[in-house]
Amino acid sequence: MTQDELKQAVAQAAADHVAEHLPVGAILGVGTGSTANLFIAALAPLKQRLGGAVASSEATRQRLEKLGIPVVDLNAVERLAIYVDGADEIDPGLCMIKGGGGALTREKIVAAVSDTFICIADASKRVPVLGRFPLPVEVIPMAVRQVSRELAALGGTPKLRQDFITDNGNCIIDVHGLHISDPVGLEARLNQIVGVVTNGLFAARGADLLLLGTPAGVQRFRRGAV
Repeated sequence: MTQDELKQAVAQAAADHVAEHLPVGAILGVGTGSTANLFIAALAPLKQRLGGAVASSEATRQRLEKLGIPVVDLNAVERLAIYVDGADEIDPGLCMIKGGGGALTREKIVAAVSDTFICIADASKRVPVLGRFPLPVEVIPMAVRQVSRELAALGGTPKLRQDFITDNGNCIIDVHGLHISDPVGLEARLNQIVGVVTNGLFAARGADLLLLGTPAGVQRFRRGAV
């Protein structure tokens, strides 16, 4: 199977999970990226039973609205039963690196109010230790140089993502060369750097369920059971 076919398989598996477990009329959290886009398309047969969706980016909002799914402001929602999103990397403990598409802050906010976070990914995204994929850090523009110095002091190689501004009006620094053996600790440490909005480690609040596309079919991994 090609990578696109694996992504399609997990997107459909996630839509099937939503159909089975999300109460009729409930609000669904929806992520950003190529696999999330396939998931949005797979929601088409379910749109009449959804109460709406919270989008983690402007791009996702546009896709949902084009499909006819109402987009709800997160401030109007107390909790979300399910949030579905992809990952750039995910480790055996279901900690992730996210933010390759630059939506990490809004993704992290939606994840924080969700009871179940479902990660959908193809087999290439599962790694023994996070860090092969550059870690995105969203930064207030005036703090780019200061934050870059702090990130370099931690042993990474920071590179400003050129010609990119987040939906929040900020910059992204991608940190290369990290070997992240303590993702929870590093996530907290990075967020303490003045000027950092947040970073792309989803560790303190990782995935609850991983739907992993493999040539042998979609495999399921639950937090605490891998």
